[in-house]
Amino acid sequence: MTGRRDPEGRRRAIIEAACALIPEVGVAGLTHRAVAARAGVPLGATTYYFATLDDLSRAALAHAARSAADGLRAWRQALRAGDDVAATVAALTEEYLADRDRALTETELYLAAVRRPELRPLARAWFDGLVDLLGEYADPGAAKAAAFLIDGALLRALSDQRPLDTAGLATALRAVLRAAA
Repeated sequence: MTGRRDPEGRRRAIIEAACALIPEVGVAGLTHRAVAARAGVPLGATTYYFATLDDLSRAALAHAARSAADGLRAWRQALRAGDDVAATVAALTEEYLADRDRALTETELYLAAVRRPELRPLARAWFDGLVDLLGEYADPGAAKAAAFLIDGALLRALSDQRPLDTAGLATALRAVLRAAA
């Protein structure tokens, strides 16, 4: 009954359930049945709101992209409060990785965009936002180089399943930012 009274809440619960499953099974492993079970809704509810798995995964990945944009806003505030851009970015990257599920979901967005062109704008939003953010502290070329470095560090940390070498990342960021200056 609650879902009928709150269709937007039910839709949101389905999207959040899909996001919660992505770190476990990847985008390719999503099923309407698994999402319905995770959301605690009847199977028909997932297909009512999302006729295809592509629709469902697109909605979940759009939710993840909005979360990434929120994260970049928080990074902007932290950078404004810090005095060492490279060390602050490295620490923020380490904090980002502490929420492994979120990091995996957003990485899945990147991977899905390889084969699904409609997802590419969502995947580019993180990188473009990061370049824009770093552009407040470096020239455009250095900001872009630093964003490439951060993306690589994130992928390395996720694939190695080892803690991020925060000091090493800060050193590399300083070198990239200094070399481009």
